[in-house]
Amino acid sequence: MCGIETVPMEASTELVTKMKKRFFANLFSEDSKYNSVLMTKRKYDSIIEDVKRIKVSKKKESSRDYRIIQRYDVLTVQGGEKLIGPLSDARESVKKFVHAEELFDILYSTHLSIGHGQIKMFLELCETCQQKSPKKDIVVKPIISSHFNSRCRVDLIDYQSQPDGKFKFLLVYQDHVTKFVVLKPLTSEWADEVAYNLLDILLLFGAPSILHSDNGREFCNKILESVTPLWAEIKMVNGKPRHCQRQGSVERANQDVENMLTTWMADNQTNKWSEGVRFVQFMKNRAYHSAIKRSPYEALFGCPAKVGLSSSIIPQSLLHSINTEEDLENLEDSQETVIMGSQSNVTRGHSVIPCFYRITYGNTRIYR
Repeated sequence: MCGIETVPMEASTELVTKMKKRFFANLFSEDSKYNSVLMTKRKYDSIIEDVKRIKVSKKKESSRDYRIIQRYDVLTVQGGEKLIGPLSDARESVKKFVHAEELFDILYSTHLSIGHGQIKMFLELCETCQQKSPKKDIVVKPIISSHFNSRCRVDLIDYQSQPDGKFKFLLVYQDHVTKFVVLKPLTSEWADEVAYNLLDILLLFGAPSILHSDNGREFCNKILESVTPLWAEIKMVNGKPRHCQRQGSVERANQDVENMLTTWMADNQTNKWSEGVRFVQFMKNRAYHSAIKRSPYEALFGCPAKVGLSSSIIPQSLLHSINTEEDLENLEDSQETVIMGSQSNVTRGHSVIPCFYRITYGNTRIYR
């Protein structure tokens, strides 16, 4: 009888660590091809708290509470709380939910116990996996948008499990063409507050023709109804629901914002995510976006985002000595003198490329 090796040799700790980093980089990438809705640990913990609250109060405060209690339950295992599906006599086994942060460890341990060949064979035989594979004859109709502000989306990220003082939600507003994003912390998810903050954005950039939200058409309708009394001239229409692949892309975009905020808080040793929102907004708009082959900032404004003189060619060692425009002009004069002096020492009779060029910051020229 032929034997099957079920426990392959474990990889080194260093290789596993690298693999884990690549796994999460692909999983949380905004352009990830994986069409699945990921549950972050923060969202996982938030749902557990919601289930416990609903069960204790025995009162459902919103339609969201009804959906949560119909889909989830909480089970205590060895002192820890786990999110599961509702228990019933009809269900033979317990349906367990896991958050994205523990997904790698579960998959890796399962992979070690089964082996490479068997997993590949199983996936090839799984009808569900094959049905989820993209078919050549299925084409997702693209969202038609040709210019900035033709279509924008507005969504909320729930931070109730990690409130920052009075702030419990994060508004995410994004233009479809340029991918430019605006973030604003909110104290509630009420349409009036969303509309009030959205109006600041619309009066700065102008209003789109179509506004849609992955929080649902009802949510978007309430926002539109709340914005109109504040700005009678405005006219926007409610966008139609997105295809599941588009919705997955939005989920990943919001996840990207959450991850960047988490990193900012860790780097700055603070839990005040509302203070990091503005920095994350700038970093996200400044970062290269593969879908548009440039940064959202550059797509909107036509030039890369700058951080003052830190983005110039001036050496970092000299920046600390520049505090006024006069300092900048003095630096220009000294640089010009040095370079022109170097030019005069070039040996005649040789073909040389001029070794200086000029960059302008406002009316100030910096030579190098």
